[in-house]
Amino acid sequence: MHRRRRSAEVDEHKLPVVGGAAVVRALERAGWTKHSQVGSHIKMTRGGAHVSVPLHDPVKRGTLASILRSVEMTADELRQLL
Repeated sequence: MHRRRRSAEVDEHKLPVVGGAAVVRALERAGWTKHSQVGSHIKMTRGGAHVSVPLHDPVKRGTLASILRSVEMTADELRQLL
């Protein structure tokens, strides 16, 4: 059984409706850097961690929730960085 850290929980109903480019900019403000791009997906890294962000408009709610869990960010923290 996997246990998630409390800070990594994301309520999908509180997520903003945003495009992939806005998510990339927000992650860059949080210290993530663009590593590579293949098609419409950008791979971003910070330390040894990595996450793939689709450049779709808008990013689907479940996909955005998964990205936020991967980078250990809340919906409110994302809003502040947009």
